Amino acid sequence: MKSYRKELWFQTRGRREFINITPHVQQALKESEIQEGLLLCNAMHITASVFINDDEAGLHQDLEVWLEKLAPEKPHAQYRHNGYEDNADAHLKRSVMGREVVVAVTDGRLDFGPWEQIFYGEFDGKREKRVLVKIIGE
Repeated sequence: MKSYRKELWFQTRGRREFINITPHVQQALKESEIQEGLLLCNAMHITASVFINDDEAGLHQDLEVWLEKLAPEKPHAQYRHNGYEDNADAHLKRSVMGREVVVAVTDGRLDFGPWEQIFYGEFDGKREKRVLVKIIGE
């Protein structure tokens, strides 16, 4: 069995952002030369997420609105975590959206269902962040 590891780095423009990272993950899979196995993709920051969904702008707006209703950014004083930082809402949003995804690798391709794509969700951005891609198989 082989394994392959790659870090993907992203600089977000806003505090919250969804980035389709599927092409980057597919490139990592190609580089690995693994044909059959499993791919793990996870956010390496506690205020970010990796998730699978459809790449549709309306859905992304709906996710943003829904997450903001669940854990509004302001007022910052509503959270006990906020003191030195003002990102308690980002921690909560990450808890809802999840840390990682695992995707089967079949014939050297990500074995997705219809419309599935991998996204990086940033909830406390405007700085460089990273995603880990780890692939095991043959």
